[in-house]
Amino acid sequence: MLAQLREEAARLEGVSLQELMAADPARAVDFALRVGPLYANFARQHYDREALTTLFGIAHEADLPGAMQRLVDGEIVNATEGRAALHTALRGEVSGAPAAMEAQAAAQAALLQMDALVHQLRDDPAITDVVSIGVGGSDLGPRLAVDALATSDVPLRVHFVSNVDAAAIHRTLAGLDPAHTAGIMISKTFGTQETLLNGGILRDWLANDARLYAVSANVEKAVVFGIAPGHILPMWDWVGGRYSLWSAVGFPVALAIGMPAFRELLAGAAEFDRHAVEAPIERNLAVWHALTAVWNRNALGATTQAVLPYDERLRLLPAYLQQLVMESLGKRVQHDGQDVTFDTVPVWWGGIGSDVQHSFFQALHQGTQIVPADFIGIVKPDHDQPASHAALMSNLLAQCEALANGQGSVDPHRRHPGGRPSTLMLLDALTPTSLGHLLALYEHSAYLQAVLWGINAFDQFGVELGKQLANGLLPVLRGEEAADDPITRVLVEEINARR
Repeated sequence: MLAQLREEAARLEGVSLQELMAADPARAVDFALRVGPLYANFARQHYDREALTTLFGIAHEADLPGAMQRLVDGEIVNATEGRAALHTALRGEVSGAPAAMEAQAAAQAALLQMDALVHQLRDDPAITDVVSIGVGGSDLGPRLAVDALATSDVPLRVHFVSNVDAAAIHRTLAGLDPAHTAGIMISKTFGTQETLLNGGILRDWLANDARLYAVSANVEKAVVFGIAPGHILPMWDWVGGRYSLWSAVGFPVALAIGMPAFRELLAGAAEFDRHAVEAPIERNLAVWHALTAVWNRNALGATTQAVLPYDERLRLLPAYLQQLVMESLGKRVQHDGQDVTFDTVPVWWGGIGSDVQHSFFQALHQGTQIVPADFIGIVKPDHDQPASHAALMSNLLAQCEALANGQGSVDPHRRHPGGRPSTLMLLDALTPTSLGHLLALYEHSAYLQAVLWGINAFDQFGVELGKQLANGLLPVLRGEEAADDPITRVLVEEINARR
């Protein structure tokens, strides 16, 4: 694969993006795909039809359709942990394979249990606020979905706390009344340090275990903590944290937007799942997105990838995608245990337009590194300010154009080289259905990139080492032990001297 990519990159090395676009105006239409409410245009990516043909050939050689089928059928795609990754079964019937059907039945049963608890809380006039406590995948997905989809006329306000820094939970609770608040703790093992510490603060503040709920695979630990068995929703080992929004981890989302809207979110993702499994490679949006990412990383050498939503409601999308993509693809060992001999995931980062135009876009336009970008826009806003939306959309289109085309000038300081590749994605409107499409696209793109690179998208052993060391340093900070690392010893002495 790498030899083919390098050959194509060498062929295009002297051809600018501007020249590619000028030579093939039809690419504006031909390099675009639509799946339901989601439209994506790849015309400003730095490849031509010949390079695309090579990329599609690579996709066939890697059997990406077969990889998608294995995923949804519930085969063991997480080889290092011997697990399936059946997040698609949480949102609809995409496969008739026995493992997928069994997982879907479990998911539907949990959905009914969650439905009852959602109605219980939303129908209780004494409860006005809910505090959801989790970290990583137990926080980022639900937090994004609530921020994107919740409206101001809901019966419950949902707040999120993730950081172990107690300032976070103190700030959240400062504006709430314990008599009118319920709490949710989300942790698969019910052993996550951040969640247990924040949960203990919340439990003591509530002084009422009857309004405490949990989502966990470890019911026993949750009960010991003080949560009634009937208030505990299940999790399973075949759903990784960063793919768990669609499970009972979405409990706070359903509380914020209601169960009908939550089911629409699931249905939107399921619709994209079917596209990703059934569409041929050349018209498959998940495949195009994955191939483009691999092209930019391995053929063009891009070290970072920007994600730039032009909608305030998607302001948390960059943080969500940082975990989804970088935790999935931040690997240096292939399935066979051998070190990779090429670059895997770039650094994902971004922010919302038009704010970021006034912060880091200077570097995107005239910096020395070329940063590929995903721009995301919403065609129909949820407000009645057409002038504001027109300004937002004009900025979105202008930035894509300016990055690609640049601008000449006799003054070198005012020269814009252009040639900055980007993909533009448009949602017809920001709804549960369209958000489901968008997030499922990124999930499947990450998985297919992993298939192309021969790495495991579903383990995250790199997260564990720091946690283990942190637990070992607690007695050091208490003065009960000495740190093994000599620099850490000096740092602990400095901290203790200034307490």
